[in-house]
Amino acid sequence: MGGFFAVASKEDCVFDLFFGTDYHSHLGTRRGGMAVYGDGEFNRSIHNIENSPFRTKFEKDVHEMKGNIGIGCISDFEPQPLLVRSHHGTYSIITVGKINNIEELVKKIFANGGSHFLEMSGGDINATELVAALINQQENLVDGIQYAQDMIQGSMTILVMTPKGIYAARDKYGRTPVAIGKKDGAFCASFECFAYLNLGYQDYKELGPGEIVVMTPEAVITLAKPGSEMRICTFLWVYYGYPSSSYEGVSVEKMRYECGAKLAKRDDVKPDSVAGIPDSGTPHAIGYANASGVPFSRPFIKYTPTWPRSFMPTIQSQRNMIAKMKMLPVHDLIQDKSLLLIDDSIVRGTQLSETTEFLYQSGAKEVHIRTACPPLMFGCKYLNFSRSNSEMDLITRRIIAEREGRADVDLEQYIDPESVKYNDMVENIRKKLNFTSLRFHRLDDMIESVGIDPSKLCTYCWSGRE
Repeated sequence: MGGFFAVASKEDCVFDLFFGTDYHSHLGTRRGGMAVYGDGEFNRSIHNIENSPFRTKFEKDVHEMKGNIGIGCISDFEPQPLLVRSHHGTYSIITVGKINNIEELVKKIFANGGSHFLEMSGGDINATELVAALINQQENLVDGIQYAQDMIQGSMTILVMTPKGIYAARDKYGRTPVAIGKKDGAFCASFECFAYLNLGYQDYKELGPGEIVVMTPEAVITLAKPGSEMRICTFLWVYYGYPSSSYEGVSVEKMRYECGAKLAKRDDVKPDSVAGIPDSGTPHAIGYANASGVPFSRPFIKYTPTWPRSFMPTIQSQRNMIAKMKMLPVHDLIQDKSLLLIDDSIVRGTQLSETTEFLYQSGAKEVHIRTACPPLMFGCKYLNFSRSNSEMDLITRRIIAEREGRADVDLEQYIDPESVKYNDMVENIRKKLNFTSLRFHRLDDMIESVGIDPSKLCTYCWSGRE
């Protein structure tokens, strides 16, 4: 995924930039970067943060960098922010999103006189560099940003820092958030609104879909008004978002309680206790317990002081190993117990299967699994949710292909929770992963848990509808 933080201040901004960016560390662990402008020059630093947290890698930079405006990011893929010199002058740029038509855009830029792109390791083009090249096709930055967002198939939120201020542009359909905070003598822009609260900022506004503003220490001025259509990612509430965040005025933690409560109301099992797969499954489990009266417990504890988050390593076997190493059993809460576990989702199913086996080996009598979202059926086209190369990495698609004898299948009935094919798919997943029982959240219940107009939510990965 990736996150960002930006500051425009009358005073030195590096302290706020450092901690505001660090507060986005839950959104990625590949690359971190900061760029500031002060005393007539840009200063930039990028570090690999795969084995050490952002705060550790950038502590030295905080004491060396000086400036009153700055941008920072946590990035899963591209090294950024980039420094770009063009007819717009020199600027620094950060992006969060996904481009599905990279090759088409590169050819178009070459045809328009572009000369080259630098390759990252693995031969990929840095998506942020590509966005900058698109911006540079136009006569001014605002037109360039809008041109880039119009040309990109996918989604792209953009921050551009110039010597005079910071341009913040939410992606065209608002799939990811941009929150603006304000305190005396400074404004900030942030993916996560909680990231600026402890730094003394108060909520100022959320950008609308496609809205572009320029931020200076004195003001935030809208340069392009928001569009009327929004498709914010529902998975932000289910999984990605930090519990203390809110999007479109809806609290992440509160939504997860509501989500768990709606799961409970459709359930008929009577376990001894309900637990969440830490960390994101825990609030869903609390909501389930509150609504059902089934006691909440923690039959296993995640050891986090030294282990990185398990979904970040690029090699699947490493992710599975780390996930297993982190889980420590509490035998008195497991032995001879019927347990109901809630996870945010099931993607491949490997880790959850191993967790279930771990609980059986630790003495559990039954392990019932519930997920806080419907079955994942499609790879996300708009955000870097998964590194999967194929939708066949999804356990749902593998099970369907086995059932149908082919991968190219009309999925409509497998999406419908009332259909025979849907229930057969769920039962086959249950058997394959060795759960006592399995139920997925219904799409209508999950949407109701968010509580905003369903037409404003993106549910593509579950429904296939854009």
